[in-house]
Amino acid sequence: MQLRGLAGCLLLLAGCGPFASDKDHDRPAAARAFPRADRPVAPIVSTRWSSEEARDRLNEAEDIMDRAGIRPGMTVADIGAGEGYYTVRLANRVGPKGRVLAEDIMPEVIEALSRRITREDWGNVSVKLGAPEDPRLPENSFDRIFMVHMYHEIAEPYAFLWNLSPALKPDGELIVVDANRPTVQHGTPPRLLACEFAAMGFRLVELVPKPTAGGYIARFRRSTARPDPRSVIPCAMRS
Repeated sequence: MQLRGLAGCLLLLAGCGPFASDKDHDRPAAARAFPRADRPVAPIVSTRWSSEEARDRLNEAEDIMDRAGIRPGMTVADIGAGEGYYTVRLANRVGPKGRVLAEDIMPEVIEALSRRITREDWGNVSVKLGAPEDPRLPENSFDRIFMVHMYHEIAEPYAFLWNLSPALKPDGELIVVDANRPTVQHGTPPRLLACEFAAMGFRLVELVPKPTAGGYIARFRRSTARPDPRSVIPCAMRS
């Protein structure tokens, strides 16, 4: 009787889950089916990479948009939009027949960006609050999705890319701009970037050094279906 009681208690404790899931208590529930990134995640320390004036003197946005093939009429998402440096320049490039969705995970940043969009009267821009594991983008909607100097700050890269994938149109591309240095130093080594994207079904189309943008630009396209989250093997930092 005592043995049966003890067994029942053990089963009850296992079912309640504090032992099995305690290592994931700090993660969003929706991300726990995916592995953690096998590398540091850089903290968010600023909403800007550099001043807009300094970046424009180097022709940064125009050069990156040219390489990304941004044209009038496109629909583009700016993930981790911050103060909106790329948001407003993308809006100008895609024109009144195009659309830009600016996303960030910080409510105060979204509020400030919304005020800027209203003040500057960008009628083709909308803003959205995302989550660390999910940008919450509408499916089959975007010709290009931009992630500029922010990929190293994504706390749940595998869940994030898995959730982002359906938002691309069939011929859409993910555009990443980052520095070629360790993630803890606010960059992403290109081999590690390509490995993490490949794990989520994306193929590297092009990688070009862009010193004027603080590193490189990488273009990705979907090449395979999204994997079963439980089958994903995290990329090692040496990749």
